Amino acid sequence: MKWRGERESSNVEDRRGVGGRGGLSGIGGRGIGVGTIVVALVAGWIFGINPLTVLGLLEGGAPASEQVSGPAPAPPAGDTQAQFVAVVLGSTEDVWTKIFQSGNAAYQPPKLTLFRGMVPTACGSGQSAMGPFYCPGDQKVYIDLDFFETLAQRLGAPGDFAQAYVIAHEVGHHVQQLLGISAKVEGARRSGSEVQANALSVRTELQADCFAGIWAHHSQQAKGWLEQGDLEEAMNAAAQIGDDTLQRRSQGQVVLESFTHGSSKQRMHWFQRGFETGSVADCNTFDVRGL
Repeated sequence: MKWRGERESSNVEDRRGVGGRGGLSGIGGRGIGVGTIVVALVAGWIFGINPLTVLGLLEGGAPASEQVSGPAPAPPAGDTQAQFVAVVLGSTEDVWTKIFQSGNAAYQPPKLTLFRGMVPTACGSGQSAMGPFYCPGDQKVYIDLDFFETLAQRLGAPGDFAQAYVIAHEVGHHVQQLLGISAKVEGARRSGSEVQANALSVRTELQADCFAGIWAHHSQQAKGWLEQGDLEEAMNAAAQIGDDTLQRRSQGQVVLESFTHGSSKQRMHWFQRGFETGSVADCNTFDVRGL
């Protein structure tokens, strides 16, 4: 991926020097068990739906004392990983700004916060174990860059375009927030059964995968920056974090009713669909019967 020299977003903030306080805000008060916490952390570890959503922390947000006040500094010059993240984020800004403009709307880009270990957010205390996640409460994407090593070595998805897919997927959740999709999904999840909530989560995640494909489509048209093997890196990442693949790896069996992100085949299909069409209308995972 020929990313060096491209525009870097100014919306990256560096809180890697700010330590968070232990634990997820609100867990004890809501009576959430250890099993649920594990599910939430695994959900985040494969960078799907925000684990704080799984834990039901979005509605109230974090106490004011746990939120960070004041602007954070930009990453230091010469930090190659941070530069890469800023370039990819900048590209998502360019792509989604044009798409929103074509619909006579204004795109409001998210901030992307780099952190290490733990970080206070408007959705509760974020942890590295969650993997990258998006918090609608403050409209920020949070990433501990050590996750990219986990992605390559433990999940078997190396490569810079695999990392770009991760970022674009989380920005996809921000797009869902701006379009009002997230609020509708959260309302439906709260009023339905666990199985229904899981099914909605799958459709939400697959749409974010499709939105990541849309970004890849338009960024490639604008920059021609993909090299041989880049697209395969993203497709492999989508395959490695499918629910069925992860369940076979961790427990030796697949439980369809517990899927929250979609199968490997589904995640690959919806990313590819976005990449091939570049159309938001073709990413409506909520109006198709078979995913």
